[in-house]
Amino acid sequence: MDFRPGVSIHEQIVYAAKKAMISGQMRTGDPFPSVRVLSRELKVNPNTAHKVVATLTTAGLLETQPGIGTVVAARPEARSSERTQLLGLEIEQLVVEAKRLGIGMDDVIASIEAHWKR
Repeated sequence: MDFRPGVSIHEQIVYAAKKAMISGQMRTGDPFPSVRVLSRELKVNPNTAHKVVATLTTAGLLETQPGIGTVVAARPEARSSERTQLLGLEIEQLVVEAKRLGIGMDDVIASIEAHWKR
């Protein structure tokens, strides 16, 4: 992971995990790294790693199975709106940058459509 300044590390890790789960990169029953492994691999404080696991567990995205460990929880298929929310930060950055450059919404949409077709 490449951490971005201005956003808490905890939020960035939770976002990345949610994105992996909703996009299907991590599937129901897949093991999730332990707090110790998460802390070591991402080079974050163990308290931060624990908070990430707790947040994802509370959100129903992870579950602890005795004898197995923490795994991706079974969830209903992600709704389109849920997947779209994952782009919130990127869309906000695009809108801010377009406004800063004086690019109108119609031109931004036309540009997105052109990129989409490639």
